Amino acid sequence: MTPSAIPPAPYRGRIAPSPTGYLHFGHARTFWTAWQRARAAGGKVILRNDDLDRDRVRPEFISGFIEDLKWFGIDWDEGPDIGGPRRPYSQSERLGLYANSLARLREGGFVYPCTCSRRDIATSLAAPHAGEEEPLYAGTCRGRRLEAIPVGKRFCWRFQVPDGEEIVFEDGGFRTQRAVAGRDFGDFVVWRHEGLPAYQLACVVDDALMEITEVVRGEDLLLSTSRQILLYRALGWGTPAFHHCPLVRDEQGLRLAKRHAALALRELRAAGHTPEEIRRSMTR
Repeated sequence: MTPSAIPPAPYRGRIAPSPTGYLHFGHARTFWTAWQRARAAGGKVILRNDDLDRDRVRPEFISGFIEDLKWFGIDWDEGPDIGGPRRPYSQSERLGLYANSLARLREGGFVYPCTCSRRDIATSLAAPHAGEEEPLYAGTCRGRRLEAIPVGKRFCWRFQVPDGEEIVFEDGGFRTQRAVAGRDFGDFVVWRHEGLPAYQLACVVDDALMEITEVVRGEDLLLSTSRQILLYRALGWGTPAFHHCPLVRDEQGLRLAKRHAALALRELRAAGHTPEEIRRSMTR
């Protein structure tokens, strides 16, 4: 793939680590690409702390990613450690903004309450997607009204996709992308049963309100982009440009994850590797 053109100024890019483990080589390569594109455009870099996974987030991982990013040579203009005009920069402090957006989706008729459990979905007739993609939801709760849910019954809010509509966007890394709603992805969760926003909604709200002009992230989120485009449209917001980066994979072809502790930046640093050496290895 040849490098894509960088969107015109004023460019605002973001780096959004999730503090559920220490940053590894794969994170570093994607974040370095995001940083380079922002700086090449003379733009701003916004650091966001995506800390909504309460079961796995740890304070040491938050301080850890700030330390590791700085050591690696990445700086930023706004973030949880330095503030900025679009604060707060930690998702756990932005719950009211997500709730407001959910209310707008409800008012517009874009979402419905869903009581299906993961087991219900897994055993439905809808075919699951390969890899890490969620199963295609069968629409069991479509048309359900909130008043019809028994008191105390757990439920989430799902976005109803326009079945049969082709979502098309130009990606900076992977060129023209197409996905058909209802075939390649189904109705998706925007608000979880435990009272927190799901990734798709939180990401769209943050990127829109922080005025991000280009989203740089891993190729595993290509299909999520189609979902998010529908959310941008439903909420009446413009869509940023997207640039997805190839994933770093291990010897078995699996994408790097936080289980690959030996490739954590702090482990590489402890082994004597320098940021320059690591960055050079990214181009091989």
